[in-house]
Amino acid sequence: MAAIAETIAAVATPPGQGGIGIVRLSGPEAKAIGEGIVGGALVPRRVKFAEFKNQTGNMLDEGLVLYFVAPRSFTGEDVVELQGHGGPVVMQLLLDETVNRGARLARPGEFTERAFLNGKIDLAQAEAVADLIGSSSRAAARGALRSLKGDFSKAVFDLDQQVLQLRVYMEAAMDFPDEEVDFLNGGQVVARLGEIHEGLNLLLRGSTQGILLNDGITVAILGAPNVGKSSLLNVLSGEERAIVTDIPGTTRDLLHVDLTLQGLPIRIVDTAGLSDSRDPVEVEGVRRAEQQAVEADLVLWVSEAGREEIRVWPGSDNTIRVANKVDLTELEAGLAQRPDGQSHVLVSAKTGAGIDALRAHILEKAGFAGDASTFTARKRHLLALEEAMAALQRGQTLIAENLQTELVAEELRIVHEALGTIAGVVSADDLLGEIFANFCIGK
Repeated sequence: MAAIAETIAAVATPPGQGGIGIVRLSGPEAKAIGEGIVGGALVPRRVKFAEFKNQTGNMLDEGLVLYFVAPRSFTGEDVVELQGHGGPVVMQLLLDETVNRGARLARPGEFTERAFLNGKIDLAQAEAVADLIGSSSRAAARGALRSLKGDFSKAVFDLDQQVLQLRVYMEAAMDFPDEEVDFLNGGQVVARLGEIHEGLNLLLRGSTQGILLNDGITVAILGAPNVGKSSLLNVLSGEERAIVTDIPGTTRDLLHVDLTLQGLPIRIVDTAGLSDSRDPVEVEGVRRAEQQAVEADLVLWVSEAGREEIRVWPGSDNTIRVANKVDLTELEAGLAQRPDGQSHVLVSAKTGAGIDALRAHILEKAGFAGDASTFTARKRHLLALEEAMAALQRGQTLIAENLQTELVAEELRIVHEALGTIAGVVSADDLLGEIFANFCIGK
């Protein structure tokens, strides 16, 4: 790959005031620019205290400077970090000075993009950097670290090598049709395809868990007025976030609460009670509640235990029926079967009875199996794996019907290329642009 001629610079610390602020440079002129600002030579991997000055000799700040020589740096290029006082004005003065000396402002994610382009990390690891920064739970952070270390990439690479080996044998059979290839005649193709199928299944399951860990889910609480929706929100969140009264219609607008259940990020949305009121405010509240139900990953449909529902919710596969106020009945809290054969969770938002069963049912309904050994993943990874699986299954069908070497080899090529897009071995420029545009500037 051709060397990158431009040197880029950006503030690498969050905006606002702080004790320390960092301006980062990367590129062929990073060392010269850094030495010009500190007025002295930089030694690789040695911390130096210095005054930061502009080209006229006026002091801008003072602090530490670090120099990492290519290729032993995050980007694989010469990298300089100026660590000064974390005020926005000071940081801007330092950044402006780097530009005055020949650097240009970095695009969002350009440092990590250069790390990818220079072979320091693959594309899945690059995305894990952004996932780690944006982690909304400890479990998500652990998963992002696993991906950053290369656990996900290694699993994809190992499977990709199995596909490549099989392609080599299949295409060898096409190139030398007159030769007797025992590999094609002894059922080994079927066995190899089965092994790849099993590996893809494992990756698909892990990626599904990784997406849940990374993106989380949205849970909407719906029900008639005064069935205890806001009380349920409060007990699930562990704090008094919603106003609770005996007056129907207390909640008029959507109320959002973010929490985690066993590492899974969840946004719970309390909605207005569904009623036939003609009050314009309540009508709008009902409209928003119903819209939220459409957009949510899960819906908690709340009614009162032991009472006929005032308003029946049609429900769907993503609906969990919750019977609240079980403490006012003789019924036992927990997961149970309704007379109509459907399951529901009996709880008491007042006493907390049945809430643990509800939490467990939410996780089960979401398909979350826990964060143990789970890596973070993105929807594009899942789509690539699904494309690979579809092609593999077509190949298995061809083998089952009749060994058609050329067609099977073509399906394996599709599998190979789909897997390659995950780590960036096969990637279009527009895909790279979209991925790195979502990074923060300075990373």
